[in-house]
Amino acid sequence: MGGIASIGVPGLIIILVIVLILFGPRKLPEVGSAVGKTLSEFKKSARDIMEDEEVVTKETPKKESL
Repeated sequence: MGGIASIGVPGLIIILVIVLILFGPRKLPEVGSAVGKTLSEFKKSARDIMEDEEVVTKETPKKESL
């Protein structure tokens, strides 16, 4: 399992410093807000897809093996 959990605290600090250097302190709230909205939309879409899969799985009759 990878993802953000495998980065660790030192990695997050380095990323934050790089973002601060690239965008500056004035743009940082805007960047954070945009990232937050993007993650929120992604989570919502993923949740919707998972719910759709559950509905399809429940509605589809299972084939009996012979």
